[in-house]
Amino acid sequence: MLSRLTLILMRGLAHLPLAWVRALGVALGWILFLGVRSRRRVVQINLRLCFPQLSEAEVQHLSQRMFVRFAQAWLDRGWLWHGAPEVVRARLTLTGAVQELAGQDPVVIFAPHFVGLDAGWTALTQQVPRHFTTIYTNQANQIMDAWILEGRQRFGSARLFGRSDGVKTIVAALRAGDPLYLLPDMNFGPHESVFVPFYGVSAATVPSLSRFARLGRAKVVPVITRLTPTGYAVEVLPSWSDFPCDDAVVDTARMNASLQSYIDSMPEQYYWVHKRFKDRPNGEPDFYQ
Repeated sequence: MLSRLTLILMRGLAHLPLAWVRALGVALGWILFLGVRSRRRVVQINLRLCFPQLSEAEVQHLSQRMFVRFAQAWLDRGWLWHGAPEVVRARLTLTGAVQELAGQDPVVIFAPHFVGLDAGWTALTQQVPRHFTTIYTNQANQIMDAWILEGRQRFGSARLFGRSDGVKTIVAALRAGDPLYLLPDMNFGPHESVFVPFYGVSAATVPSLSRFARLGRAKVVPVITRLTPTGYAVEVLPSWSDFPCDDAVVDTARMNASLQSYIDSMPEQYYWVHKRFKDRPNGEPDFYQ
């Protein structure tokens, strides 16, 4: 019942002025910050590890802002997935090296976990005439799972691969000219990851960006999405040169170093609620205990 009520609310939000939706996001963000103590603790541990120069007051303030941005982006799914197409297009500004996405050359899009990741995906599938693909993890709640799948396939000829599809299927689509929207800046366990620095702290990181670029014979194009007062600015950056190399660990370290520079420009919009440093090299303590 709660899930169905949530979806009714999200469809209703699509018809409200953006300023109202964002104001509701401020309220929801504060509720989450005050009420979800376990995730607030994770966010603040991550911030202390990555920004040791910040005072406790600054960590507190940054974590508050992060919860607000997280909530605002979540509520924005209402108009992203149910708003009039012309309204969606007007609120999503696609800028930068958009020509990197032209043609049919294989492209892996490096899309870090900023709160606007769904807005970035929507902008590309709505405004760029190519067939985009991404990798999707099924949600436990079947009602919400169906809603997210429908929303992410709203525009264009988008295809969402499940983990059961396997690497060969994804690579075949990539080589055929379907750009892969990849979000590899996560910790999926030590068996699927390599340990490389992230803000000077060893972090288990999946080397999938290097792997798919190599197997797909593809260039890597970062796409960074920023939440703004008028919607989202989706910036396509120039493709990386000399990537991938012959060493996936070197490639993954380079990915994290580039990611740091993106985060530094808007740290409150990164997905700090994830236990980024959960898995540790042998002998190192668990930061989250």
